[in-house]
Amino acid sequence: MARSVATREHEPRGIGHWLLQGELEQIEGPHTEEKAHETKPWYAVMCLTGVDYFSTLGYQPGIAAVAAGALSPIATLILVVVTLAGALPVYRHVAAESPHGQGSIAMLERLLAWWPGKLFVLCLLGFAATDFVITITLSAADATAHLIENPFAPMVIHPYRVLITLLLVALLGGVFLKGFGEAVGIAVVLVVVYLALNFVVVVVALLQVVQHPHVVTDWQSALVTQHGNPLTMIAVSLLLFPKLALGLSGFETGVAVMPLVRGRVGSGPEVIAGRVKNTRKLLLTAALMMSAFLITTSFATTVLIPAAAFQPGGPANGRALAYLAHDLLGNAFGTVYDVSTICILWFAGASAMAGLLNLVPRYLPRYGMAPEWARATRPLVLVFTTVAFLITVVFHADVDAQGGAYATGVLVLITSAAVAVTISVRKTGTRAMLIAFASVALVFAYTTVVNVFERPDGVKIASLFIGAIVLTSIGSRLRRVTELRVSRVTLDPTAQRFIDEIRTRAGTVHLIAHAPFPQNGAEYARKMAEQREAYRIPERDAPLFLEIQVHDASDFAPELSITGVEVDGYRVLRGESAAVPNAIAALLLHLREGANGPPHIYFNWSERSPVGLLLRYVLFGEGDTAPVTHEVLRKAEGDITHRPVVHVD
Repeated sequence: MARSVATREHEPRGIGHWLLQGELEQIEGPHTEEKAHETKPWYAVMCLTGVDYFSTLGYQPGIAAVAAGALSPIATLILVVVTLAGALPVYRHVAAESPHGQGSIAMLERLLAWWPGKLFVLCLLGFAATDFVITITLSAADATAHLIENPFAPMVIHPYRVLITLLLVALLGGVFLKGFGEAVGIAVVLVVVYLALNFVVVVVALLQVVQHPHVVTDWQSALVTQHGNPLTMIAVSLLLFPKLALGLSGFETGVAVMPLVRGRVGSGPEVIAGRVKNTRKLLLTAALMMSAFLITTSFATTVLIPAAAFQPGGPANGRALAYLAHDLLGNAFGTVYDVSTICILWFAGASAMAGLLNLVPRYLPRYGMAPEWARATRPLVLVFTTVAFLITVVFHADVDAQGGAYATGVLVLITSAAVAVTISVRKTGTRAMLIAFASVALVFAYTTVVNVFERPDGVKIASLFIGAIVLTSIGSRLRRVTELRVSRVTLDPTAQRFIDEIRTRAGTVHLIAHAPFPQNGAEYARKMAEQREAYRIPERDAPLFLEIQVHDASDFAPELSITGVEVDGYRVLRGESAAVPNAIAALLLHLREGANGPPHIYFNWSERSPVGLLLRYVLFGEGDTAPVTHEVLRKAEGDITHRPVVHVD
């Protein structure tokens, strides 16, 4: 018999009801939850993740030109090889391992149990928050930069860079307060228009190269003069690869928004299998399209734009393709291109917001490290938007100041995904797969380390996110430690028979709390005699022994499964949970349903230090069980006449 022990008696109304719409709904399987989102075709969801991934075309060619100079096309080609041969296979594997949007973090979570696993996940969530939140603020700031630098933009708006960026962030939050469907619809329009305009710019630029072949000859001469032979060029390009790593953004959000991807018609495994298949299509299509654009735009901008124009303050700095759009197609087309770039850069934060809204509720509420409202979309949108406001003000909407943190977040997540997949294929894959994924993990680990040394500010910013998440999470866990914390109580047929027979004979259920060990007839006989004498339990009542064993104290609200056993004539109820007092309280409330009166439970006082017992309860799920059980019941049931009775001697 199973019953949920946490029901909402009064649904919120007004603004509260609106804010809490769209909470997570439980589905079958451990650690798997779904949000009640409307699913979309994979290509539409690709546009949602693509506003982040594809929008990097707005600045990636310029970054490559500044970092690599004439080597930019070769360094970009290496980036494409790493994307297609490294990041893409890794995240295709991640998609199969975490179809509910948990990403690579869920894969690594399974490797570590108890509190170390939870703290490890919190650290990874800190890097994910760094990646996603900085994506929102950096992209909005870059959109503002494109707006201000447009030749038709009035000079009067130049001093208001921060205010314009805040407005763009607020508009993004408003879209998500409205709903996911609107976000996907806007993303589709923005991506289609932006890629079409980029295609026009690339085609015209390549035609320009064909008509003026000397630009290629000049570029080749510069390569030979600066680097000599091809081997040296490749070696230097490999060393420059970490500087181009921002071109890898978008993969983690690609799997984080998997719940939005429409699978096959049906239920259960068919839907999941279809979702995985379509997400892999999404990842492959996005990677191929982006790779083609990266190679062509890098080549075109390198051979057609003077090197001086890429330097700080130059007309192509941070906007190489926009420079070509104005130069080759005129200011009218260039302005249309600028508007499209501004829009997609602004909305690049949409994929990051979608990733946060699908990732954070998978972990923090389940750990008890966030309030229950964190399962809902709209309150989280308000929280993330507020954080984005703060970051925008602190960094004065400066794109360069946030670049280190952005790259750090991206690379740490990709490296953790590569490590998780390597460990996974070590157990289930072939030796060749293990070697391949281990090599990819080493490449990304190297890239991450180099990036950290070159731009340590990224780790500093990520550390602030991690510290904030850890501290608030621990505070929430401590505040909620005396909640009921059991999602559902289930009794096996034997346990249910014990309860039914007691109700038929005596009416009231009496339970004696007993430590899980020792478990023998002599111990039960001693305990029964002790409790009957202490509490004057009538002989007609046949108390059951209750034994709760802690399985993983770091869990927060697991299901409680009770089994019934007989030992030398004594009937015993046994179960496992994350915390003994909370599990006992949940079982008592469960047994109250359909009974003639509330059940009774009997404890002995502990002789240990109260402070030590409190700490033991918080960390290990057991301590001074009697008073904590009473406190959990007091908070769960305000009517004392309906509250289960706790006896302590």
